[in-house]
Amino acid sequence: MKKVVSLLILILLVAFGCAKENKGEIIVDEIVEDEELKELTIFFVNDQHGQLDNFSKIKHIIDQEKLKTNVITACSGDIFSGNPVVDNYPEKGFPMIDIMNQVGFDISVLGNHEFDYGESSLKDRMNQANFQWVCANVDMGNSDIPKPNPFASITVDDVKVTFLGLLETNGSNNSIIPSTHPGRIRNLTFERPENVISDYADVKDQENADLFIALTHLGYNAGNALGDAQIATQFPFFDLIIGGHSHQRIESKVNDVPIFQSGSYLNYLGKIELTVKDRKIASLNYQSINLNTYAEEDAPLKEVIEEYNDVPSLDEIIGASALFHSRQEVGCFYTDALRAIMNVDVTIQNNGGIRSGLNQGDILRREIFEISPFNNATVKYEMSVAQIKEFIIGSRSGFHFSGIQVNQDDNDIIIKDLNGNIISDATILTLGTNDYIPAVFESYFPSNGATQSLTAAETLMSYLETVQSHVEYPGCNHYFRYQ
Repeated sequence: MKKVVSLLILILLVAFGCAKENKGEIIVDEIVEDEELKELTIFFVNDQHGQLDNFSKIKHIIDQEKLKTNVITACSGDIFSGNPVVDNYPEKGFPMIDIMNQVGFDISVLGNHEFDYGESSLKDRMNQANFQWVCANVDMGNSDIPKPNPFASITVDDVKVTFLGLLETNGSNNSIIPSTHPGRIRNLTFERPENVISDYADVKDQENADLFIALTHLGYNAGNALGDAQIATQFPFFDLIIGGHSHQRIESKVNDVPIFQSGSYLNYLGKIELTVKDRKIASLNYQSINLNTYAEEDAPLKEVIEEYNDVPSLDEIIGASALFHSRQEVGCFYTDALRAIMNVDVTIQNNGGIRSGLNQGDILRREIFEISPFNNATVKYEMSVAQIKEFIIGSRSGFHFSGIQVNQDDNDIIIKDLNGNIISDATILTLGTNDYIPAVFESYFPSNGATQSLTAAETLMSYLETVQSHVEYPGCNHYFRYQ
């Protein structure tokens, strides 16, 4: 009897609650349900720089989430350069792409350090990948490197997401290139991201996508250049932005556009939980997962990673560090080592080429490769003090020095020897450096530099093995940048 009464009440509610009058007639509207909410989780990393170890944890996390909902896994670039296991593998970079394939990545934007190994290696690594590559502001030209699509759409169950890839181009004051060695991208051309991004304003509608995401390697706030914060303000047609390059942990909103970045070196995994309705974000929850405290791992993948890491030659002891050295203090060791082995008056080293500090205790070969991962050659010049000053002022970049003291006096630079004596502008000095610096600032250097037989990393190791195995630079700072 209760069922019959309930049914009658329901019929009356439908008849009168959903009815409207029209010229004396009673018309009952059809009951239209709201569009169903779509659920999606996006996992992402950025700036892993060759680190492998925590991918077994990432795979465990992602596999568990796939049992519950739709999942897309993305990377915001700088996959390579920073782990000697990956950087010095016979097929450079191979272990990283192999592991990312096994984790199940769906998409990655090109980062500036994807070009560090040169064109041939990048071609092989892009072909090796099971995931898609995107980048809207690169042209592979006459190279054999596969041209990435500017954007790509990924559909999981009933959720369609379109990603537009954008790469920074701040590698030189004189040309439009990413921050990599210019000699390794000779056949490629790049455009400023701000000059191409408007071309894709209508992609979301063209693709009939539920979400349009900028997958960037630009940095969060790039000042005068285009960063993620600037995109959100100037090009607010993205539903959200997943970024990289500035090595930050970002959970922000600019101009009502959510922006995320997961740090660097695979210490954290970004997790974005979304519900989508009518092709808009209905709700969003973000979690930054600390992988160093996460306990569970995918056992088979962990075993693969351990096999890659088993490189005994990298664990050879070649020196000792009296204390932990910051990157600033490593700059003193680095330039002293170059000066001794290259047998020059002065050496310079760019701060961005020092990628790690140095732990107290035994110094292993792998630590030197972590400090200097880029396989840059070393080169020797003869330059006048006036030429060195012109370079320091004109480059507007900061460098670590050995063999001289550099100070600023108003708009002028004073260069002294290590005894504090001013060196005249006409004095000719021999100068040693890695070949990245003159490649980027070529107008300031003579054309007849003498390339040495050792790379920068090999030079550091030679110094430890033949000159001075003990490293101790407490509080040392030989860094200068013209203001």
